[in-house]
Amino acid sequence: MVALKITMLEGRPLEKKRELVRRLTEAAARHLGEPLEEIRVVIYEVPRENWAVGGILMRDKDGG
Repeated sequence: MVALKITMLEGRPLEKKRELVRRLTEAAARHLGEPLEEIRVVIYEVPRENWAVGGILMRDKDGG
């Protein structure tokens, strides 16, 4: 079994996440020689107020 953990800012559309999960699963299976059924993907979505870049919260950078 292979587990991929993705951390990203919340707010992306469900269809984008579906495509990301599909592509990551296919790439990992191909690269590692594992069946698709053995690849797990977990998406951790972080609120913009809990993510900072350069000492500034993303919420503040966005003007929100």
